[in-house]
Amino acid sequence: MPHLVMDYSNDHLGRGRIAPLLEQLAATAAATGVMQAADIKARARGFDDYLVGGKRDSFLHLTVFMLAGRTPAQKVALSVALRQTLVEHCPDITSLSVDIRDMDPDAYKKRLKSE
Repeated sequence: MPHLVMDYSNDHLGRGRIAPLLEQLAATAAATGVMQAADIKARARGFDDYLVGGKRDSFLHLTVFMLAGRTPAQKVALSVALRQTLVEHCPDITSLSVDIRDMDPDAYKKRLKSE
């Protein structure tokens, strides 16, 4: 169920780097024990038009959506681990950030197509 949603500046982070980075972020998230690898959904959205601090500068922002229930310590550990992965894989990107979002388990609904 957890979703890793990466927003990034298109002209600073080429498409060839996106899939491997998503795979590494998912592996990092699973390694924290805060979520299970089989449950993680990861995706990326590149932006052509953006400003960072009023100027056109490179960015990558990762939002993690999870059902509520993790402790503050678990969320901090997850955020720190994901940020470290971004630092290691994107040293050329000016602004790297991670945000952890709790989803209301009562309001969250999904459907899985059975095979």
